[in-house]
Parts: sequence; C-alpha cells; structure tokens
Amino acid sequence: MSGVRMSGRARREQVLGIAEEEFAAAGLAGASTETIARRAGITQAYVFRMFGTKRQLFLECVDAAFERMRLAMLAAAGGASGIEALAAMGQEYHDMLADRTTLLLQLQGTAAAAAGDDEVRDAVRASFGRLWQSVADTAQLDAVTVKAFLAFGMLLNTSAALDLPEVDEPWAHQVRTRIQPGLFNHITTETNQ
Repeated sequence: MSGVRMSGRARREQVLGIAEEEFAAAGLAGASTETIARRAGITQAYVFRMFGTKRQLFLECVDAAFERMRLAMLAAAGGASGIEALAAMGQEYHDMLADRTTLLLQLQGTAAAAAGDDEVRDAVRASFGRLWQSVADTAQLDAVTVKAFLAFGMLLNTSAALDLPEVDEPWAHQVRTRIQPGLFNHITTETNQ
C-alpha cells in the first residue's frame, strides 16, 4: 500500500479520521471499509484487526463525535453554572455546527439507532446520556430547562444538516432566529408533565 510507517496509535487516529468522514457522509450501511482502508493506505484486513467490525468502527466514530461536543461545551462553560453556563455551552454548540463531520456523525448514529439496530441504539443512548448529564451537572438547573436547551440543539442540528442558512424561504428564516433572553422563563415543572 502506501508504505508510510506510522505508530499504531497514529495509524488508528488516521483511520478514525477517515472513517468519521465516510460514515458522516454515508452512514453505517453506506460507508465502505474498503474505501476507508484505501484512503488510509492500508489493507481492509488491517482495519478489521484494529476495530473488529465495521459496526464497532462506526460506534467509535459516533461516540467520538458526541464526546467532542460534550468536552467543547464543558470547556466553554468554564466554571459557570445556571443560565450563564447554558449560554456559553449554547454558543459553543452553535459554533460547532460548522463541523459537519461531527454533526452528521451524531445524526447518522441516531438514524441507525432509529432504524432498529439495538447495538447502535444502546451505544448512541449512552453517548447522549453522557452529553445530557454533563449539561445538567454543569448548569445545575432543572430537567425541564436542560430538556428545552437540548431540544433547541436538535433543531439547530436539523437546520445545519439541511443547510437552512442557504434557504431563502420565510419558514427557514424563522428557524434561524436567535434565542432571546428569557427563553426559559416560561418553563415550570408543570410544563414537563
């Protein structure tokens, strides 16, 4: 193949980066481990030796995408809590939407889980659970507020995936409106029933 010698760790990182791009674009079913191996300059057998199965490689990529988002949001929050933490995490989340690979990997993982793949569902559920818990622990706000925050994030994901900033339609402009201060003021424990 390419003849480029790399440490095992460097090769693994290279393959993960390539696999993330392939899975983000084509999903679990559509991505090809043969293409991933060719792009990395290694054999397909070596890909399987490193990751076991195509599904395991996919799950590692999806988890890494969720983890990048989680860690970036925590770093953005710094030592803040409450609405200040949510504002900082929200800005970071918004900025990260430009990273289409991370965004699409999260969506591909969710789509594969929704398609009935129990192993993928369990793994994506665990990744999402860590994201939820990090937001909740950092913000130290009630579950309804955390839910509203993450629900708005899902709308941002959809908007970014559909490239709505490029759509010149009234509904697309409405989707892109910015959150105004006080968004969470209307939320009470009764609204979560």
